[in-house]
Amino acid sequence: MNELSNEEEMTEEERMLERPACERHASPMKNSIAQPAVERASLHSRAVRISRSTAETQIELKLNLDGTGKCNLDCPIGFFNHMLSAFCKHGMFDLEGILRGDLDVDQHHLIEDTGIALGSAFDKALGNRKGILRAGFFIYPMDESLCQAAVDFGGRPFLVCNADLSDIPLVGGTVPSCREASSVCTTFQTECFEDFWQGFVSTAKCNLHLDTIRGRSDHHKMEGLFKAAGRAIRSAVSIDARAPNAIPSTKGVIC
Repeated sequence: MNELSNEEEMTEEERMLERPACERHASPMKNSIAQPAVERASLHSRAVRISRSTAETQIELKLNLDGTGKCNLDCPIGFFNHMLSAFCKHGMFDLEGILRGDLDVDQHHLIEDTGIALGSAFDKALGNRKGILRAGFFIYPMDESLCQAAVDFGGRPFLVCNADLSDIPLVGGTVPSCREASSVCTTFQTECFEDFWQGFVSTAKCNLHLDTIRGRSDHHKMEGLFKAAGRAIRSAVSIDARAPNAIPSTKGVIC
């Protein structure tokens, strides 16, 4: 009788400790620890729309940071579309929109402005950076190329790009012209690779380091770097389960 009364007087925590370890680990008490992060991620939408229109380019984008890796862009530069698709697939971002620019002049305007617009979308989706891991890093092998990316969404834009590209344009396909709106450019100006990321960091307000450790093919170097960046950024913008409501800075603010 006394043993029964003692058990009734035990607290919930004491009863939990009396249970076997395997039962304690499967208990709702443990699962509830991470619940705030799950609730925050499900209740706080990180999907945004961005529009950028100038005399040189017209860009409409819709970005969802918590997507499934789908990329549906009306992009007139084939290789650039391929790179953005790889970025989204490895970052698990959903991206859709329309990209238009004065390709009869150069690819630079459209590629750089797309970077500016995409960076603005990330900045808007992240808001005050509350709850994110903030920094991320990834090394990606692409056949003979080995590429790494490191990013910090700390509010200060800075790019270090050591892509080791030849600056010789990539050429392919059979479409003869990209002057018409319905045509697709089958060339890619490799020097615009850095222009895109410079535009991105300027509005995303992040530090980004892109390095080709080794490699031969410009195609593989750029694709490996886009994939590495996607995975590094995916990590950086993920919700921190241990601090879902904290600003990840000793200053208490990221701006």
